[in-house]
Amino acid sequence: MYWQATPPGPAEGFDLGGTDETLARLSTWFGAYGNVYRVFSPSRGAYFYVLNHPDDVRHVLLSNHRNYTKGEGMDRVRLLLGNGIMTSEGDFWRAQRRMIQPAFHRRVLARFDALIGAVNDRYAEVWAQRAARGEAIDVAAETSALTLEIVLRSIFGTDLQRLEHRLGANPFDVLATDTARDLRFAYRFRSLARLIGELAAQRRAGTEEHFDFLAMLMQARSREDGAPMSEAVLVDEIMTLIVAGHETTAAALAWTWYLIGRHPQTAERLQAEAEGARRANPGAAGPMGLEAAEALAFTRQVIQESLRLYPPGWLFTRRSIEADRLGGHLIGPRTDLFISPYILHRHPDFWDAPEEFKPERFASADSAERHRFAYLPFSVGPRHCIGENLAMFEMLVHISTMSRRFRLAPANDDPVEFEAQINLRPRSALMMTVEER
Repeated sequence: MYWQATPPGPAEGFDLGGTDETLARLSTWFGAYGNVYRVFSPSRGAYFYVLNHPDDVRHVLLSNHRNYTKGEGMDRVRLLLGNGIMTSEGDFWRAQRRMIQPAFHRRVLARFDALIGAVNDRYAEVWAQRAARGEAIDVAAETSALTLEIVLRSIFGTDLQRLEHRLGANPFDVLATDTARDLRFAYRFRSLARLIGELAAQRRAGTEEHFDFLAMLMQARSREDGAPMSEAVLVDEIMTLIVAGHETTAAALAWTWYLIGRHPQTAERLQAEAEGARRANPGAAGPMGLEAAEALAFTRQVIQESLRLYPPGWLFTRRSIEADRLGGHLIGPRTDLFISPYILHRHPDFWDAPEEFKPERFASADSAERHRFAYLPFSVGPRHCIGENLAMFEMLVHISTMSRRFRLAPANDDPVEFEAQINLRPRSALMMTVEER
């Protein structure tokens, strides 16, 4: 095979990163330069490479993943979130992943059904009151607050109230209410490290049993020496779960409602599926379980299509350790690579009518024929999102619960604007009318 040393790319320099301008340029450059191209970074004095083909994604994220670190995109995140599994590398990351993985086993996630169901039921009552008053709701704010409550209660359990009491208010409210949130606000969370450490110490000294992620991480032991996590590492992992477990799911649900509201036939099919699931188990009491949620085939397809069109994690970075070959080109060591699920999910070679909302494309037969690495809303390979199944469980329960009771529609014709920073989310409120069925 003939290897080209230099791929094409724009003549002008540009610093790629988590910015609106980066998303706009990546969209334009994909049409101009194709599957692999390079961009000169003025601040680094080096070329960044952009990968838009699933074969190269597979090589970097799976086949040769040991040759790549997270790269420049994690540098700022690491300063704020410490050395949790999102930011750590090498043997330390592998050891931590093995310690944490059991907490995300399906049989464990299934036990969160009551928590997830209760929070959604309470929000449904609030939506019913808003509907009765003829008020519109901001689905971006609603899903942000809802997912924040779920993630905090799943981590701290009943001790969340103790944290709130110590601080006089919910210390995490900024995540759900401030439009300028994101990881710079995670800096505020570092002040919680002492309180979380104290809470862990109180639990160790007590006899009360807890079922939450804090308890599971405290009980986790290293395979190598049987040691628990240090307090510093425990706090880093808790902070990572809060930030990673909230914002991405909130954004995904907001985009899903945005799409449902603009496709009334989809909304009616969702309602029919939710009602059908309820009728199929008329004697079932209690919250929707994990198996019942996973059986909502069309609801899952709608969420998957929303994640295709508007993936919250819209940009990944990697940095090569040694030289490698990608897309017919040689890259040197310490080369920064950018992979955008937003672009991959619109690649016309792998998606029919990529700009259209077509949930049925995720039916089993269609999905089986598609390149596995053309779709990566939760990343892929050894470093894929550890919370993928929990996030999908949350989203299935939420969309099904609300679709059965309510009909949502856009409150205005204002065009939606992206805010492409750490996550891809709506720039402003997503106002929708809500009508009880």
